[in-house]
Amino acid sequence: MITVEDLILEPIETLQDIKGIAFPKEPKFRQFLVTGPPGSGKSTLVGKIGGWPYEGYLDLSDTNWWRLRALTFRPRELHLGAPFKGHKEALSVLDDEWLANFESLEVDFQRIRIPPGKTWLLGTNWRGLYVFEFILPSAELIYNDRLERARTGLYPHDKKVSQEIVKAQGGFYRAIAWYFWISGMHVYIRTEREGPPMQIVDCKNAPLL
Repeated sequence: MITVEDLILEPIETLQDIKGIAFPKEPKFRQFLVTGPPGSGKSTLVGKIGGWPYEGYLDLSDTNWWRLRALTFRPRELHLGAPFKGHKEALSVLDDEWLANFESLEVDFQRIRIPPGKTWLLGTNWRGLYVFEFILPSAELIYNDRLERARTGLYPHDKKVSQEIVKAQGGFYRAIAWYFWISGMHVYIRTEREGPPMQIVDCKNAPLL
C-alpha cells in the first residue's frame, strides 16, 4: 500500500473558511465528500461544518455509484468499499474478510469505476461534481485514539484493533486517493485533523496497474 511519505503533497494556497475550518476555495459547500480510515475524524469534521449527520457507504466497483441517491446529501462522510484481486465482491476495511486477510490483499484498480466527465452540452459532469477529502492523520494517532474509544464499548471493531491493521487501513485510503487523483477526480488530503488541506502533486512508489 502507498504510505503518506510516498504521496508528495503541497499546501493548497487559495482557501475558504467554513465554520473555522479551511477548505479549498473553488468547490461549493455541497460538493464535499469526506472519507478516511476508521478513527480518522470524519464524523467530527462533518459535524462541525454542519454536514449530513449519517455516514454513507460507497462501493467503488458499482456501476454508476456516482448516481446513488445517498450522494445527494452533502457534505457527508463516506466509508469506502473497493474491489480486491481474487474477490468477487467489494470489501471495506471493516469487513471480516478484509481484517482476516489484509496483509495479502491487493486492490484491483481496474475494477474501480470512475465517473464520466461532461459528454454533451446539457449533460452532467459527474467527475467534477464531487470533491473528495481524505483525512489521513498518522497511524500512531489513530491507533491511540481507537484504543481509548474501545473502552467505551461503542465501537466493536476497536476491541481487536492493532497497529498493523491501522496502518493497512490508512494505506488503503491513500491508495484510493492516489487512484482518484491520477484518474482526474477532485481530491485533496488532510494529514492532520482539521489541519490545512493538501493537494497531491506526485507519488514516489505508485502501484503497477
